[in-house]
Amino acid sequence: MTTLPEWTDLRFFLELARAGTLSGASRRLEVEHTTVARRIDRLETQLGSTLFDRSREGYELTELGHALLPHAEAMESAALAAAEQLSGTEVSLHGVVRLGVPELFGVRVVAPVLAGMLQANPELNVDLLVLPRFANLANREADLGVMLDPPTTGRYMIAKLCVFRLYLYAAPAYLARHRPIGTRADLAQHDFVDYVQDRLASRELSYLDELGFTPRRRMCCTGMPAQIEAAAMGMGLIMAPPYAVPDDGRLVRVLGEFFAERSFWLAAPTDLYRLQRVRAVWNLLRDFADRQPDLFMHAGDGAAAPARARLVRA
Repeated sequence: MTTLPEWTDLRFFLELARAGTLSGASRRLEVEHTTVARRIDRLETQLGSTLFDRSREGYELTELGHALLPHAEAMESAALAAAEQLSGTEVSLHGVVRLGVPELFGVRVVAPVLAGMLQANPELNVDLLVLPRFANLANREADLGVMLDPPTTGRYMIAKLCVFRLYLYAAPAYLARHRPIGTRADLAQHDFVDYVQDRLASRELSYLDELGFTPRRRMCCTGMPAQIEAAAMGMGLIMAPPYAVPDDGRLVRVLGEFFAERSFWLAAPTDLYRLQRVRAVWNLLRDFADRQPDLFMHAGDGAAAPARARLVRA
């Protein structure tokens, strides 16, 4: 190699590494997908190395591509810092942020919150990955994610988004057909709706283990939206957080003193957290969670304050 690669080619490399597809990278960069392919071919020719393995599923970094990645990320961070410092003001929000969220949390909480930000920032776009699992940040599936199990290795910024509680609910019609529930011991005689146990995205989803007995799972689903509908149709009791329960009377709270407690965490690779657009979405979610505790705990339960952001290193 007799000349250094151009920064713009490395930017194309970064976005393709993050998106995994030409179409995804082209949307982030606001160019045609053929332009992305051409820039990557030029960079590989200049470096004399194959940076991506191509397949029908998309583009995956080779060993040499992984070696180049941190250097390209450092250049991106330096360029963004220089732009902010020289302008004297923050760079306006623009580009695409990929946010991975649990499915029902994404639909009921996150999507409405993002609407206001997008209206105020016409050059910002959000890819909301509404998943029945948690986003894989290690392979750059998302720029940041909401999850129950934050990463413990690698370079990530992590902060507690909120503490939430799961309460028991049932359909009024179900309660009318079955034995009254006055104590936790009475629950052993009832049916439950739960997750499919061998398809749990996290052991933190084992809410019913805290009942103290093996529940009679009448119907199991891989996602909470289906569980909510099954419980509303009278299939059994369900444990769910307040934000997941529709405000239409189809489900009512049962045995008010019992609940399980969990935490949602925000996590983002440190290099992506430096991007202003990623930090803006991060801060939006944290501020909203602080202002809306009733979505996560019933009034009077008391809410815990989110932890400060922390850096995780390998």
